[in-house]
Amino acid sequence: MAPRGPGRVSVLLPTYNERDNLPLVVWLLVRTFSDSGIDFEIIIIDDGSPDGTQEVAQQLEKIYGSDKILLRPRARKLGLGTAYIHGMKYATGNFIVIMDADLSHHPKFIPEFIRKQQEGNFDIVSGTRYKGNGGVYGWDLKRKLISRGANFLTQVLLRPGASDLTGSFRLYRKEVLQKLMEKCVSKGYVFQMEMIVRARQLGFTIGEVPISFVDRVYGESKLGGNEIVSFLKGLLTLFATT
Repeated sequence: MAPRGPGRVSVLLPTYNERDNLPLVVWLLVRTFSDSGIDFEIIIIDDGSPDGTQEVAQQLEKIYGSDKILLRPRARKLGLGTAYIHGMKYATGNFIVIMDADLSHHPKFIPEFIRKQQEGNFDIVSGTRYKGNGGVYGWDLKRKLISRGANFLTQVLLRPGASDLTGSFRLYRKEVLQKLMEKCVSKGYVFQMEMIVRARQLGFTIGEVPISFVDRVYGESKLGGNEIVSFLKGLLTLFATT
């Protein structure tokens, strides 16, 4: 049964060098929303990709219509948090979905997010790799250990009331996301974690849906040593200030 009455859903898709993945993820999104009878728009925030991602996005605008696909680029890489702030300026939906454009997040889970939101009237619904039948596919042992370790450390230090802190596949009420963005100061991978920690601080409610996370299909992973160091610094900062 299709979810009832979420109004319009705005999907924010930050991209950098995703020309191969973007047509596939957009097609899957359009099909998922159309099959579920959910009104939607997809806002592509490209940070000056040199691989032609913006040209692909322009073609997708022509194919699906500029009311459904909105390319809102920026001149260069400016970080994930500011990409969401930029995209929100153009969002007309009651709810906002944030997700990766590299096919690691399958749009088929979005109707489940909406169902969960309506069941519990949640402010946020977060996809979780660490609960129920959720999981990770395509990662080597090192990557799994880093993710599990980061999540474990976060749970111990911050007690956030959610099982997957570092994931970036979530549904927010638009006004809740706007309030959280005003509070969040982190960059990079810590940003997703801070969003949940601040949500708990502000008394927002969080529901969870188990998801399958699949490693990116095309292109290079953007997780490197610098990101891991930044994550640990950010975690300690949050521990000291929340």
